[in-house]
Amino acid sequence: MTHDVIALTPAMPDTKTLLAALHAGGPDLRVNGAANGAVAQLCRASGQPLVSIEAPRFLQVPGEAARLLGMDATAPVWWTEVRGTSAVTEARRLAGSVAGRLVAVLDGTTWPREAAHTDVVAVPDTGRAAEAVLGPTGIDVLTDKAAIVIHDRPIAAATPWLADVIRFTTGTGRELHLITPPRARLTLPLRTLLDHIPGRWVVQDPEQGYYDGLTGSELTWNDGHFTPAADPDGRPRVASPFKRPRADGESERQLVLSLRTIHPATDHLVLGGALECAWQMLTGAAPAGWSTAEPVNLPWSRGQLTDLARDRARSSTPTWLVAVGAPERPAIATTRIAHTRAGIEEHITLAVGHAAGQRPPLEALPKLAETLADRHDLATMVTELRPARADLTAPAHHEPPSIPLSFTLGPDAVAELGLARTRRALAELAPAQLGPTARPALHFTFGDGTNTSAWQRLHQVTAYLGTGRRSA
Repeated sequence: MTHDVIALTPAMPDTKTLLAALHAGGPDLRVNGAANGAVAQLCRASGQPLVSIEAPRFLQVPGEAARLLGMDATAPVWWTEVRGTSAVTEARRLAGSVAGRLVAVLDGTTWPREAAHTDVVAVPDTGRAAEAVLGPTGIDVLTDKAAIVIHDRPIAAATPWLADVIRFTTGTGRELHLITPPRARLTLPLRTLLDHIPGRWVVQDPEQGYYDGLTGSELTWNDGHFTPAADPDGRPRVASPFKRPRADGESERQLVLSLRTIHPATDHLVLGGALECAWQMLTGAAPAGWSTAEPVNLPWSRGQLTDLARDRARSSTPTWLVAVGAPERPAIATTRIAHTRAGIEEHITLAVGHAAGQRPPLEALPKLAETLADRHDLATMVTELRPARADLTAPAHHEPPSIPLSFTLGPDAVAELGLARTRRALAELAPAQLGPTARPALHFTFGDGTNTSAWQRLHQVTAYLGTGRRSA
């Protein structure tokens, strides 16, 4: 695992400051570059990496340090990650000295605060050549089947270095195993990534052993990766810590939208409009910032994210990004943008947190669906309500499942399937017709999030419409 220390400074660490920080281990350590120059590593003479220093990120979005670290840091602020390997005893203090020197010169602070110091940390050289771990920095164990990352922060996020690890594992046919202590939580962007890759959140419980943080399945190490343990009858065993009720997040809820837009590929297209519209209608404000990783560092700009997506499309590379809201109104979203045969597609997941006593704006959903269909090329949208933490993080214990609220089919899909046929998708539930009579969208409402039969209705609608598309 790595011992992480994060330096938060009001000014960018310049070359002189970084050189002073890199002398935290004295003159005998080497400095190597990694990740195409985005990472500097302090190494023994044998080449064994001791500490990795990520390129500083300029956070212009308020609240990111509080969201991910639980500490206040007034934006704008420079975020510099320093990670010491656990393979060498002295690396923890060495990481603290590197970060401590940065904040001492630039008048900043560190997370954890107690980690910072400016002592020279002597690291004896064993004289043995280091066994390098293939792949990007951050991988603790690499097998033919899995890359193991041991994470010790209270909030695990989709950071740039972890995104590099994910690209490596998917590109080499491996699984990602992210190992955390039981009290750790995942951000929604990282949870979304784990849902779409061969990966697993592995919780290491000091009494229980290992279990899956999202499903609760007990895990065993088998042939180079973690696999679910099963009862004699073949059913997976659920770890008892996962089933224990917890007080955190009680009576809090999340309103979750999963929507897809398909735009004509034109030179004048500006992306992000559907996300901005939904955010505005559900929270009363636009997104505060966006980025391709966490922490989110850029002020919200549809033009800038469009430019990035257009540049990546030229090399046939999809764009994945994160957006966050203001600290006082928890909301977070992920968007995947890709150029397909249908056009420019945006696949968006938006979650809005509601504290105990706050009422989710369910009455706004039909109007939102109509606006998205009329102005933002909506193809489909599913909305759900789930009992979960208002801060939008996922804990390593059971949470009740979400319940669908509504399903919207955009005007292009309605026209393709036929209006009359689409309206018959649920015999007992007539959808609302939205937008122009000549080219409407259809909006199915399943309830207020309290009746689990809504899942059956959603499955009936999607199965019926899917059959219609295949036979068309």
